[in-house]
Amino acid sequence: MASLPVLVFPPRFNDTARVLSEAAARRGLRIETLSTWRVPEHLRGHGAAHLYAGPLFADAVGAELNLALLQPPEDFLPSLDPAFLARDVRLASIAEARTIRRPVFVKPPADKQFPAKVYADGSKLPGPDAVDDDLPVLVSDVVRFLVEYRLFVLDGAIHTGSRYATDGDLDIAPLDPANADTALALDFADDLLRATAARLPSAVVVDVGILRSEDGARRPAVIEANMAWASGHYAADADRVLDVVLRAAFDHGMLTTRDTPFARPVPAVRG
Repeated sequence: MASLPVLVFPPRFNDTARVLSEAAARRGLRIETLSTWRVPEHLRGHGAAHLYAGPLFADAVGAELNLALLQPPEDFLPSLDPAFLARDVRLASIAEARTIRRPVFVKPPADKQFPAKVYADGSKLPGPDAVDDDLPVLVSDVVRFLVEYRLFVLDGAIHTGSRYATDGDLDIAPLDPANADTALALDFADDLLRATAARLPSAVVVDVGILRSEDGARRPAVIEANMAWASGHYAADADRVLDVVLRAAFDHGMLTTRDTPFARPVPAVRG
């Protein structure tokens, strides 16, 4: 008999985990909230496991759950046409970024080894005692987004989404296509996905925002791309978020040729 699909959560249960567990239960999935960072025997080799968790937990349990974890490539932002960015973004080592002597926004592309934020200059970044010199980081010009949106993307199209910030402050609300900024962001995202769908996994999160250009006009730009299995849902439709999460973290045996390049390298199980 085939195993009942199971959605696995880490011990720390946040609001997105709560709404996803409710959506998964309505769909008939089994819910497993692990009490430790070790996979219990009954889940090893399960064959129908999915995951919603942070990257460190995913790395700890991914191999034993035999998961394929889809993530955008590290160079997704720097590889974009500048028209999609409205700022300079490049991929560098953190050692290179430490030499910058002006304010910059710096973040690890996928994980959270240190806070993603504006640094007064590169000397304020974590030193080699905290992170390895060759750690890749995204280095961006500092811009201020007027409004920010999270979009859950499935097969190259927006599946659901939410506003999450206004003027840099948390401001969560469902998408309102009648709002001018929201309509501008959604039209922009459609254009972006048509141009870049093949360069992203089939299930992914893309954040876009509205900023003010030098001539005073409001213009859209990409903020970043993230792993759906580790992203907060804000006010997005929980059932549709679940669609994307299930397609973003699943049994490795179901990995398609199309998504193979986007599978996160998962550390081997230690004996």
